[in-house]
Amino acid sequence: MFPPYLFVINCKMEKLRVQCRVCGKELQGNSGKTHSCGCSNMMTVRGDTVSAVDMSQVIMLSFTKKRENVELSQQDLDWQEARRKRKVRKMDFEVR
Repeated sequence: MFPPYLFVINCKMEKLRVQCRVCGKELQGNSGKTHSCGCSNMMTVRGDTVSAVDMSQVIMLSFTKKRENVELSQQDLDWQEARRKRKVRKMDFEVR
């Protein structure tokens, strides 16, 4: 998928605008379309994913995060608490 020297950031975003510090080109992410700056840093925007050779040379100009409201029910919280308090069983084996 990506060469091993590329770093990838995945976020759920709607409108994503990033700028490459090397060439100064500004790119906007669109779903289903890939945009690349074409300089030696090879900053690429694919929908909501930004990749580049050196991510310190990439500026995030604007983005909107989608927040997922996930709340656990009381039954789920009780199960997690019971799971956390369980004891570890030690098994005895006969040594010959």
